[in-house]
Amino acid sequence: MKRKRDIITIDGDKCDGCGLCVTGCPEGALQVIDGKARLVSDILCDGLGACIGECPRGAIRIEKREAAEYDERKAMEGIVKHGANTIKAHLKHLKDHGQKAYLKQALDYLKEKGVKNPLEDEMKGHKKGAEPCGCPGGRAMDLRGGRAEEAAPAGPAPSRLRQWPVQLHLASPGAPYFHKADVVVAADCTAFAYGNFHEDFIKGKSLVIACPKLDDGLDVYAEKIQSLIDDAEINTLTVVTMEVPCCGGLLALAKKAAGAASRKVPVKHVVIGLQGGIKSESWV
Repeated sequence: MKRKRDIITIDGDKCDGCGLCVTGCPEGALQVIDGKARLVSDILCDGLGACIGECPRGAIRIEKREAAEYDERKAMEGIVKHGANTIKAHLKHLKDHGQKAYLKQALDYLKEKGVKNPLEDEMKGHKKGAEPCGCPGGRAMDLRGGRAEEAAPAGPAPSRLRQWPVQLHLASPGAPYFHKADVVVAADCTAFAYGNFHEDFIKGKSLVIACPKLDDGLDVYAEKIQSLIDDAEINTLTVVTMEVPCCGGLLALAKKAAGAASRKVPVKHVVIGLQGGIKSESWV
């Protein structure tokens, strides 16, 4: 039976067949065939997008279309053959995305087959208050604690935003505020996670924001970033992402655009942690 649901789609023109998405899909829905990644079975794709952040070419996105229902038990048949690490990755994937029904089906399958649950100790630890595990991209986390008690600085913080709009779909590379500017391409969530975002990242710079997981038209994003480099003649490009796998697609888009541009500009990648600090910062 088919219904309209979220499921991944692969742009064959962008895919270079590297196979990183295949290892990022414990359910076994992807294979590299004839040099390209292919979705080989709708019933093995849960549509949660674990593979998106693994693709360096930005070739994978989620679409809503008619597809066969995802079958957790069928997926588990293939997963258990690959051993404890693959089982653990799959269970974390379901747990982190709040898929309680699928997680129960997976755990019931393991119990029926007499296979040890490799996530059992961590799940018990989480119930006792230990830090949750796995990819945090879609997991609910309470970040209050001590930070909520900190006193706010006196007076309102000034905005350092120099232009509008900021969403990359709406931004025009030909706008004067991009000409020979230092440009920041930021994932949507970063400004909310990093408290001093205005001062540290956009003061004196021009800004565009995007979400590589939820936005449509990622090919347009790559074209616009390339136009910023070639036509607006920007000085530098800083890509700011969160420490979650799905954010990797934004860096991939920027690197693709920079590689296709006729001009060469320095590209910096900054990763923001979920607790608000800078996890890493490097030129790429």
